[in-house]
Amino acid sequence: MSSRRSRSRQSGTSRITDDQINDLVSKLQQLLPELRNSRSDKVSAAKVLQETCSYIRNLHREVDGLSERLSELLATTDTAQAAIIRNLLMQ
Repeated sequence: MSSRRSRSRQSGTSRITDDQINDLVSKLQQLLPELRNSRSDKVSAAKVLQETCSYIRNLHREVDGLSERLSELLATTDTAQAAIIRNLLMQ
């Protein structure tokens, strides 16, 4: 038994079961475009976690790029249009 799990029991917190971990890894796999359509249903948990980290990093980069583009657009748009766009974004 890992020290993390034994500490969890000692501190009184509930223990997550292997079945729950497997279910969560499976759910993550279904959220990842790279693995969702994988021909092989059997992908290691490590691979799913690595792909999840990579996917999240890519999403952050995409959000940063879109934010930058939006800032540039707002800077080149007249004040009234920029105000409309800002109001739409705040909703």
